[in-house]
Amino acid sequence: MFVGDKMSNLLKQKNVEHEVPFQTDQEEDYMQPSYLIEKQLLEAIKQGNQVLAEQLSYSIKQNSHTQLADDPLRSIQNHIISTCTLFTKAIIDGGVPPKKAYPLRDSYIRKIEKAEQAEELEHFEQMMLQYYIEFLRQEIISPYSKVINQSISFIHDYLLHDLTLDMIAEHCYVSPSYLSHLFKKEVGISVVQFINQKRIEESKYFLLQTPIPISDIATLFQFCNQSYYTSLFKKHTGKTPKEYRET
Repeated sequence: MFVGDKMSNLLKQKNVEHEVPFQTDQEEDYMQPSYLIEKQLLEAIKQGNQVLAEQLSYSIKQNSHTQLADDPLRSIQNHIISTCTLFTKAIIDGGVPPKKAYPLRDSYIRKIEKAEQAEELEHFEQMMLQYYIEFLRQEIISPYSKVINQSISFIHDYLLHDLTLDMIAEHCYVSPSYLSHLFKKEVGISVVQFINQKRIEESKYFLLQTPIPISDIATLFQFCNQSYYTSLFKKHTGKTPKEYRET
């Protein structure tokens, strides 16, 4: 399940919508996604942060009603081509050489242009986003070993799931004890501490950009209860989730 899909389900259960600011073009009378949200999306891609990137992409898609052409298919194609260009810039800023990024962009544009029906492009942007981030991760130079890079990538991809050391170790084809020792040695903190740190960082988006109750955010990020989430959040940020949301 896509991260965006999981978030969508939670929002539907609560019957709420994202409170994302818009910019209005008075001459053409259509809504455009917030420049700030788009900037945050590009930064998330640049950092290789798939979960946050999918969250931001979902917000933009849910609230954008831009019409880029009279023909519906052409409008969708123009939108995705524009998005593809932005993704390309983001991974270049993230360290991918232009000589590798631009052929990737051109390949995607050709695929977009070949679409004959709008349905063919329904999930195209999501899949493109995931591939761009994976491409970035494979290309940038990391200070960690292959095993640790694999484990960090797996954690990013499954941050909203019930992650365990055994599960991550199995994905990396190593024993849990070996992964635990190597992770602490290279990253400087334990696997559990790293997971909690990432979950706290990415839960900030929901606090600032959605009206989802704090208890549900705690559940979404697999914290056992709101009290534990609040305790960890304050430890990492110096504020409670409620205080952070109200700032």
